[in-house]
Amino acid sequence: MTETTADIGYSSTFGIEGDTPDTFVIVAEVTRIKPVGFSRGEEDATHLTSPDQYKEFIAGLKEGTPTSIDFNWTPTEADPLLAAFEAKKGKYEITAPNGVRMQFAGFFTSYEPGELTNGKMTGSATIRPTGKPVLLAAV
Repeated sequence: MTETTADIGYSSTFGIEGDTPDTFVIVAEVTRIKPVGFSRGEEDATHLTSPDQYKEFIAGLKEGTPTSIDFNWTPTEADPLLAAFEAKKGKYEITAPNGVRMQFAGFFTSYEPGELTNGKMTGSATIRPTGKPVLLAAV
């Protein structure tokens, strides 16, 4: 049996493209990242003479499923996550501990600071990818 290649998510980052194209600025003290997933629709192609009265299906269009992040929220008038929400669209990058990067275009569908209590202030955000997310080798 071979040794596992499993790893933990420690040192993963979330970045927003800066003023220079393909340059990403790491934002927030991220505590959880759910990367973009991949999904494909299906189309019913059943017809009146489908074999043995079984439905037939064909593959439909693909999409990236929403990504979400949780973070330690530090209130500031120059919050880069709130600015990304207001921008309507952007380009984002998730970097895994091994350096592999996932880049995708999209837009924030939510930006939510958590409740203010005697505990740590937190927040969360959800980003809807648009187009094809890509995985890139570590640099």
